[in-house]
Formats: sequence, C-alpha cells, structure tokens
Amino acid sequence: MSDLLADYRDETLGCTRCPLAATRTQVVFGAGDPNADLIFVGEAPGFHEDKQGLPFVGQAGQLLEKLLNGIGLSRTDVYIANVLKCRPPGNRDPQPDEIEACESHLFRQIELIRPALVATLGNFATKLLSGRPTGITRVHGTPQRVTLGGNEVTLYPLYHPAAALYTRSMLSVLEADFARIPELLGTANPRPEPLRVPGPVPAREPAPLVEEPAVQLGLF
Repeated sequence: MSDLLADYRDETLGCTRCPLAATRTQVVFGAGDPNADLIFVGEAPGFHEDKQGLPFVGQAGQLLEKLLNGIGLSRTDVYIANVLKCRPPGNRDPQPDEIEACESHLFRQIELIRPALVATLGNFATKLLSGRPTGITRVHGTPQRVTLGGNEVTLYPLYHPAAALYTRSMLSVLEADFARIPELLGTANPRPEPLRVPGPVPAREPAPLVEEPAVQLGLF
C-alpha cells in the first residue's frame, strides 16, 4: 500500500463520524492494489467483512472473485472498497446521514489511488459517484465520464454480486457487463502522471545568421 493511502487508512480506523462506530467490530477501509487502474465500490461491509476487516470476503466476494477470474483478473489486480466503512446493524441499507458522514473517505481513496476505471456495484455506490438518482437497473453496463478525486475517470455501473445470489438469472447479466471491463480499461484515460517541477532550462547559444541566396527570397 502506498504510504499516503496507508497513512489515511490508519486515520480512519478510529473514525467516529456516525453512530455506526458504536456497533461495528472494526473499520473496513478497503483492500487491493494501491496503484490499481480499476476500483470496485460496493455498498457496505457485511457480517464477515466486519469480523475480518476486509471487503467482499463473504459469498458476494467469492462471486466477485469468480467474475474477475473470468476476465483474466484477480483481487490483487484491483482495489475494492465500499461506500460505508462500517457495517450497518443487521446488514440494513445505508442511511443518508451515514453516507454523508463517510463519503469523504471514499473520495479520498479514489484521489490517492487515481484509477482509470471505477466500477460501482449496486444502487448506493452508483448514485453517490455518478451524482444522479438513476437506479442501477437503467444504467448498468453503461460507462460514463465523471470527475472523482480531482481526476476524470470512467464510471461503470454494475449490479451488486449479491443480486446474483438471490436471482440466478442476474448472473448472466453480470458476466456480460464484466466482459466489457478489459475493453474499458484499454480505452480509459491513462493514469495521470504526477506533477513534476521543471528544472532550469539551459541557456542556448543563438543560432548563427545565414544569409539566404537572393533566389530563395523570391527577388529574381
């Protein structure tokens, strides 16, 4: 993990911005390649994530890993995070005040990792990062350009893998949408280069004056 991302993770481990701090086992910051070109953003930690401190380690996480393997990727190639860093009691939906309290953590992660592609998993991540109220049913599989963490990225809404655990027909939709990820990674804007302060420009000797033949000047 990059030093800046690791430092920020350490800062969040004691977060008390919302009441979820009183019911969580631990903060689930995120995991994966800190220099990833692709970030997946889910909803919130569940029971297993809360116990292990890692995102997507339950059944939905196992399916996510299979979907990644199907396009030649693994968890170590990407970064995985959630809108909320703490588990809501009973795995209930995130509340608006919880999202508001926690969203800056996610935006800071995106700013530090600087991915080319951000894949949102489900309604909550899609609505937050797109800035639009349109539900996942209408926008899944449709990439869009947005600015996140100060950089322009491709946002790619996907159904949450948990949906396929309850509705098996959803699996084929997820597989079809995942199949486009390699293409999107290939066409997304490359990772912005870090800013470099230019050094002094060496002085140049003035070019010698060469007198052109008159014929070239169009005088004859």
